[in-house]
Amino acid sequence: MLTKLLATNTDFTALWKSVSAFFTDFQVLYAIEILFFFAVIFFVSKVLRDNGATKLMLVYWVMLLAGGAMHVFDGEIMTKQFFMFYVVLLSSVMLIIFSVEAKKYFWDVHKTKGSNTESPSGGAETYTQADSERCITNIVKALQNMSKNNVGALIVLSRGSLPKQVVQSGVTIDAEISTQMIEGVFFPKAPLHDGAMIIHGHKIQAAGCFLPLTQKTSYPKEYGTRHRAGIGITEVANVISLIVSEETGIISIVKQGNVTRYADYDMLVDALKDYYWQDMALSNKRSGGSRS
Repeated sequence: MLTKLLATNTDFTALWKSVSAFFTDFQVLYAIEILFFFAVIFFVSKVLRDNGATKLMLVYWVMLLAGGAMHVFDGEIMTKQFFMFYVVLLSSVMLIIFSVEAKKYFWDVHKTKGSNTESPSGGAETYTQADSERCITNIVKALQNMSKNNVGALIVLSRGSLPKQVVQSGVTIDAEISTQMIEGVFFPKAPLHDGAMIIHGHKIQAAGCFLPLTQKTSYPKEYGTRHRAGIGITEVANVISLIVSEETGIISIVKQGNVTRYADYDMLVDALKDYYWQDMALSNKRSGGSRS
């Protein structure tokens, strides 16, 4: 018993010396390392927590604490360099698992309004509820016409949350929304029909844009590039995708990676009303009256 107590006392003495030596020999490099690892651990924990992976976050923390304990009590096995590599490797694994979700923190303009996000052309404009209803009518009519004729289409409804490089990957149009314009862009022989159309508010901002594809494998195999692009952009930005299948004519609505297939007239109108209602200026909301 005495031997165990002496061994325990020796361990705590070694721990105290290790902690004392750290603060005695503290350098600027230590501060940089601490800040770096704090930022990495905080970011990974935030990604896991915000995406409902609470149990995985607890596993992540337990593994970090276990590695830290090994470094403190047995520095020969878990050296400082190996512990740093261990933290980086463990954090990288977690971010790879949630790679799509991690991108959203860098791309979403609602988190940060940097210069690398889209800049809608022109100054601030006000629109009435009648203008919004006209846009809704034109978009729905175009989608239904293309659905009947099995014309593939991908329309992204943006509130200014797209990365600038996505918008610049296509051709700037900056045109009023009309059924003829939308159908003309997606006509099978048109040069821009394979890319995505970006609608920002009451204007067609760009067309022929390239979007990031979803990396998730849980979606049906019949989803082609158009569907995977329409899903992928909603996973990294606060947008809504409207997709028409070229093979079946089925219309899909995608929000935050969730796909609603076989969208009919009422479903399309509801999705577009939600989009334009949030996009409308506060003064227009009051003057526009009820949404009914």
